[in-house]
Amino acid sequence: MRETEANVLAQVAESAMLEKGFLPHPPAPAIAEAARAQAVDSPLAGMRDLRALPWTSIDNPESQDLDQIEVAEAVDGGTLLRVGIADVDHFVAAGSAVDQYAANNTTSVYTGVRTFPMLPERLSFHLSSLLPNEARPAMIIETLIHDDGSISDAVSYPALVENKAKLDYPSVSAWLDGHAPPPGALAKDATLLQQVQLHDRLAKILGEARKRDGAIDVDTGEVRPVMDARGQVTGLVAHHQDRAGRVIEELMIASNRSVARALDKAGVPSIRRVVKQPERWQRIVAYAAERGSTLPPAPSSQALSGFIEEMRRTHADEFSDISLAIVKLMGRGEYIAHAPNEPDIGHFGLATMEYAHSTAPNRRYPDLITQRILKARARGGQPPYGRDELAKIAARCTQMEAQAEKVERRVQKSAAAQLLEHKVGTLFSGIITGAGDKGTFVRVFEPTAEGKVVRGFQGLTVGQKVQVRLLDVSVAKGFIDFERVTPGR
Repeated sequence: MRETEANVLAQVAESAMLEKGFLPHPPAPAIAEAARAQAVDSPLAGMRDLRALPWTSIDNPESQDLDQIEVAEAVDGGTLLRVGIADVDHFVAAGSAVDQYAANNTTSVYTGVRTFPMLPERLSFHLSSLLPNEARPAMIIETLIHDDGSISDAVSYPALVENKAKLDYPSVSAWLDGHAPPPGALAKDATLLQQVQLHDRLAKILGEARKRDGAIDVDTGEVRPVMDARGQVTGLVAHHQDRAGRVIEELMIASNRSVARALDKAGVPSIRRVVKQPERWQRIVAYAAERGSTLPPAPSSQALSGFIEEMRRTHADEFSDISLAIVKLMGRGEYIAHAPNEPDIGHFGLATMEYAHSTAPNRRYPDLITQRILKARARGGQPPYGRDELAKIAARCTQMEAQAEKVERRVQKSAAAQLLEHKVGTLFSGIITGAGDKGTFVRVFEPTAEGKVVRGFQGLTVGQKVQVRLLDVSVAKGFIDFERVTPGR
C-alpha cells in the first residue's frame, strides 16, 4: 500500500530533527522520571494558595502544553497583573535525565504535521501544563502596570493555581472584535468575561506605550500546513496574529521585561533575549526609500516603527510581504548571558533594553533556567547558575532555536512540494525572502510556499517582487526550485 502523505511528512520531520541535532524522543531514563512524577493537589511549604482567583488561559485551540494563565485587578497606581507560569522546575530537577534531554533540544518544535515537545508528554501535556480545573504548582510574576503603560519590577513567588477556563485565540478574537458571542466559558461566568475584557484593555495600554517607544509591530503571515481528519496536508495557509494573540503577547512582554529588571536590581546574572541593532540598516533604508519613505542613516527603532505603521495604513494588501522583508533584514534574535554590571544590548524590535524569557518553561529551556533563578531568589538562596554557565546555555539555546526553524521550514517545504508537484511549469508571483551565499529564495502565493531561485537569480534583493516558474520539486528532499521569469517570457 502506498504510504500516506501524513506518514511521509512525519518521517521527513523525524529525519530533519535528527539531522539538526535534536533527540526526537525522550530517552528511557527521562520517560521513567516523568512516569514517577506526582501531581500537586495542595499547597506545599512556602507556596501560596491562589486557586480561588479567576485565572484564564488563551492559546491555540489544539495546544496542550499550557505555560501561563493570567488574572488582573485594579489597584492604587494602576493595574496589578499576575501571570501564573507553570512550575516546570518542580517536576524537572537540574541535572536530571529530563533536564539533560531538555537542555539538548532547548525548545519544542512545531512542524505542523507533528509536535516534538521539549519535555516528555506526561509532563508537557499533563502534569506541568496549566490545564483547566486542575490544581497546578506555578511561579507567579506580579507586575504593576501604570495607566501610561509603564511597568514596575516583577515580584515573583510560588503558588498553587487553577485555570478556570481554557480559551482559544480564534473564538476570543471573534468575540472581542464583535463578530461572535463570548465563548461558552465566558458566557457562563461574568467574572471571567470581565477579566478577559480587562486583559484586552491592559494590552492596548501596553501596546500603545511600546509603540511610543519605537516597538516594531510586524505581521509576517507565518505559514502553517492545514491537515484534514486523516492527518494529510490539504493546503498551506499564512497565519496572522489576531486580537487575542496580541493580548497575550503584550501581557507576556510586560512580564518578561519586569523579570529582567528585577533580576538586574537584585544583582543576579540571567539569560537575556536580545535583538541587536540591524547590521543591514542601509539596506532597510534603501528598502524604505523604494516605497517613498525616508529613514535616518543610523539605526532607529522609532523611525522604523513609523515606517512600518505607514506601510500598514497605505499598503495593507502587501503588509505581510513588507513585514517579512523587514524581519529578514533586521536579523535574528539570540540569547546571551547578562551580568547586572554589564551594559544591556537590548531588544531592537521591542524597543526595550531589558528583556528575559520567563513565561514558557514547558516549551523553551531559557525560560526554565529563568524560573530556577526566580525560585532561588524567592527562597532567599544563592543564584543557581554563574555567568559562564549561563553563557554556555544561552549559546546552545540560540543554536537550537535556529535549528528548530530549519526543521519547521524543512517540513513546510515538503508539505508545499506535495501540493506543488503537479504544477511544474506554472508561473507564480512572489517576493524575495533571502539573497546571500546560501542562495536566493522566493516566497510564492496560492499556495504560500518558499523555494530556491536556481536560474536568473543574479541581482535579486530581499523584498523584491518577481515572477517565477516552477522547475522541479522533491517531497522527500524538500526541494522547490524556481527560475526567474523576465517580462514577455
